[in-house]
Amino acid sequence: MNLRQILDQVSKGTMSPSAASRQIEATREKNLGGFARVDTDRMRRRGFPEVIFAQGKTPEQVRKIMGALAEAGQNVLATRASRAQFESVREFFPSAVFHETARIIALDVKPSSVPVGLVGVLCAGTTDIPVAEEAAIVAGKMGARVKRFFDVGVAGLHRLIHQLPELDKARVLIVAAGMEGALPSVVGGMTRCPIIAVPTSIGYGTSLQGMTALLAMLNTCVPGITVVNIDNGFGAGVAAAMINRLPEQHRTARRKAIR
Repeated sequence: MNLRQILDQVSKGTMSPSAASRQIEATREKNLGGFARVDTDRMRRRGFPEVIFAQGKTPEQVRKIMGALAEAGQNVLATRASRAQFESVREFFPSAVFHETARIIALDVKPSSVPVGLVGVLCAGTTDIPVAEEAAIVAGKMGARVKRFFDVGVAGLHRLIHQLPELDKARVLIVAAGMEGALPSVVGGMTRCPIIAVPTSIGYGTSLQGMTALLAMLNTCVPGITVVNIDNGFGAGVAAAMINRLPEQHRTARRKAIR
């Protein structure tokens, strides 16, 4: 029962205000025996549902949380998921899909909207693909049309230069890189759209599990680059999808204001 139906019943006198209050609270979250309080109201507030961070959760916990969101009529994503967690979910939801490279479980209970705009997802090397793929799938599930540009790192700059005409068609770019983290700065100096940089934990000893790339990206001299946490493809995908779905008139006004 949605909010309008509850209020209609109150106005007709078929539901008391106290009962309506309990119903409204029930539509906002679902308490799963104390181990999780599922935010079923997030779709209304933010335009996309709660996403499950599966790492550290048992397969049963992941399955129950996914079930609560699916019961609320929302498509579900679980990030940092394992094969064991997926098998537990698939036992109850056969239509669930496991994106193994990105470590994402996806469960669609309603048709997805037609993808709009364009989010470009780049990564420096093949070993950065899992983080980039997480970003790409999340952005796609949140309504963006996505195009991937993988293995275009600065060690072979010609690989990136060949992609520039396509990159300029994007509304926003996600750029993932490990090692010294140079790729977002290079892309930012050659393209015209906002960039979300993702440092990855790939590299030899002094990469410090991604700290070197993170600090390099934070210290970029290129304006228009925003940086998320190390390996946080999920956060980059959400931010890119939100930028991508801004109405065109807002983007046009913003470009004029910048000029």
